[in-house]
Amino acid sequence: MKASNVVLACAASALLLAQCAISSADNASVALDAGDVHLAPNQTLGFGANELLRFTYTENFDCVDQPTDDRNYNGTPAESDPTELEQDICQDGIPSTIDPTGAPVAQTDKLYVLVPMFSLNDDQNPDDAFTPALGRTLISLFGAVPEAFKTNPLVPVQCPNPGSPPGSCTMHGDKIDLFPLLAALGKVPATPKQNIFVPLPDHDHLVKRNAINTPPEWWQIITVLVTEPSYWPTANGASGITSFAKLKQAESDGVAIQTPTNYFLFFSSKPIGRLH
Repeated sequence: MKASNVVLACAASALLLAQCAISSADNASVALDAGDVHLAPNQTLGFGANELLRFTYTENFDCVDQPTDDRNYNGTPAESDPTELEQDICQDGIPSTIDPTGAPVAQTDKLYVLVPMFSLNDDQNPDDAFTPALGRTLISLFGAVPEAFKTNPLVPVQCPNPGSPPGSCTMHGDKIDLFPLLAALGKVPATPKQNIFVPLPDHDHLVKRNAINTPPEWWQIITVLVTEPSYWPTANGASGITSFAKLKQAESDGVAIQTPTNYFLFFSSKPIGRLH
């Protein structure tokens, strides 16, 4: 088909135009909203270099436990403690030194998981959280139920997937141990050490410019607590943290806190359009 005929075909309807935009070159120059994008069950959206990205997950997650780790805090290293390996202990604040391939984690691409740790309405209702017990704990620690743990968050998020239950996302784990992070923030005592598992929070994804077009690989999760609503990305990327440069600015402004993890996801990244 001649190029002119392709253009005419794409112009036939708004729906067809959106489909042509999505299937165009990797670094598409057309502007589109997140609502224009079809996602398969094993896909999520992401941001990078002020572009909208599509992540395709082709393997399950992994939380690396090394032989001398003691991630269940029972005083016995993992190499001598089979019980430590009976569950995935994904920890925020205590990274591993290697990724699931055994390569140094310094060489592993980073996935910045943006977590909305603010409440738009100073939410004092524990029932708005994934569970009332979680809601009561969050209110006691943070003064309100953050959008990150609301069944119906008041900000757009890329996980959970549309129609999926709270605290879930395709090919992700369903919980994370926040004890190291909460202790570092002074929210809980540093001793005795204990696992504090919470459900997977509502979140967005961000990668660096040099990783926006990447074949399937392991990515190390770097949690980013975003504490100021005005920095949160809108669904169409018109404002908020949609690039690594904007993330660094948010950190400089004191409204974003990075913490590394031993948590890894396996997916590819593909640009599908520049943001408005």
